Amino acid sequence: MAQSNKPDLLIIEDDKGLQKQLKWSFDQYNVILAEDRDSALVELRRYQPQVITLDLGLPPDPANASVGLELLEEVLSLSPTSKVIVVTGNDQREIAMQAVNAGAYDYYQKPIQPEELTLIIKRAFELAKLEDENRRHFLQQKESFHGIIATSPEMMAVCQKIEKVAPTDVSVLLLGDSGTGKELLARAVHDISPRRSKSMVAINCAAIPDNLLESELFGYEAGAFTGANKTTIGKIEYANGGTLFLDEIGDMPMALQAKLLRFLQERVVERVGGRESILVDVRIVAATHQSLEDLVNEGKFREDLYYRLSEVVLEIPALAKRNGDVVLIARALLEKFNRQYSRNIRGFSKDAVQAMEAYAWPGNVRELENKIKSAVVMSDSNQITAKDLQIDEAQLREMPLNLRQVREAAETRAIQRAIVLSDGNISQAAKLLGLTRPTLYSLMDKYSISS
Repeated sequence: MAQSNKPDLLIIEDDKGLQKQLKWSFDQYNVILAEDRDSALVELRRYQPQVITLDLGLPPDPANASVGLELLEEVLSLSPTSKVIVVTGNDQREIAMQAVNAGAYDYYQKPIQPEELTLIIKRAFELAKLEDENRRHFLQQKESFHGIIATSPEMMAVCQKIEKVAPTDVSVLLLGDSGTGKELLARAVHDISPRRSKSMVAINCAAIPDNLLESELFGYEAGAFTGANKTTIGKIEYANGGTLFLDEIGDMPMALQAKLLRFLQERVVERVGGRESILVDVRIVAATHQSLEDLVNEGKFREDLYYRLSEVVLEIPALAKRNGDVVLIARALLEKFNRQYSRNIRGFSKDAVQAMEAYAWPGNVRELENKIKSAVVMSDSNQITAKDLQIDEAQLREMPLNLRQVREAAETRAIQRAIVLSDGNISQAAKLLGLTRPTLYSLMDKYSISS
């Protein structure tokens, strides 16, 4: 576990005496020690340090620098953003240059002077921080569509449709389970539209009692009913010139559906207790987790209103069907809650990633957000585990038995994870997967995966 908020520094060195000296000299960092390849890779996966010092003379053959160079290659393949400072003997300048050409950040020749090495390490941390900030900014620009984080083909298709429909004035109906982000998508429709300078007003039709919903939507005149002491503008009027978002429209009572239909046809409202017709220019975006077609067939929803609301229908996929998005969203939420609660949790353990990908997420993104928030608050480690997420094996989905289906699903997930881990760098993703770039491009094309 990281000591307070000190940055992690991994020192790969087999000399016990030098280990103690360096740990004492670099007390401003959380120093993690490793003495050989196996322990180095374990600590690397555990801490994902931004900066690493690597002595090229490691067991089993300290005289052979190729052992250290091979480890350098493994380290960079597992953690391509880490800054590796190789430590060499006086007569190994050529080897040091090979290491730099292989991707090492810098090299330092023995004997070690802690003051000099401290300066190199400090610069490495500063560069790593700057690159990390730039990378986060780039990812936000690339992967965030007006607050919607997605790389899956399923969700990207929805975002593309929103881009097409937003500049128009057609009514949009968003269909999706609870927690899939319907209001966020409605906000995206508004933000891209010519109405973005005006207000977007949201109202949840299921959260307001039937006898109050009409006055909330249409407003009321003073004296219209007991307690109506002054004239009050309704949500529809507030949204004039902008967008009105009607969430859970399937729960609107039948009597009010007729009045809403009249407004959609004539674009005028009458306040409760009033006689004046007020012209209102508003764009309607509605959403529901129910099947409106089924409600129409059951006589619980007006067919004419359904057709008015569903000029364009967008179906939002459940989180479990958004291949590759779960971990991406989880990372963004981890960053958010780290800032909110002043924590320094570095990432997710291997079992947490596997659990998130195999869990069904019945509560969708809202459930994921709640689990990440709880884990950030309660975790005692620098990594979130499956236990922290309160996901156990009994809750995980069974994999299909069809071998081809299993292979294709596994390859798709592996490719998407590699692309995410390498920040969209296809060459690096190919290295992580042990493939050539042409082979990876071929598989991406086969599975319709975007970089």
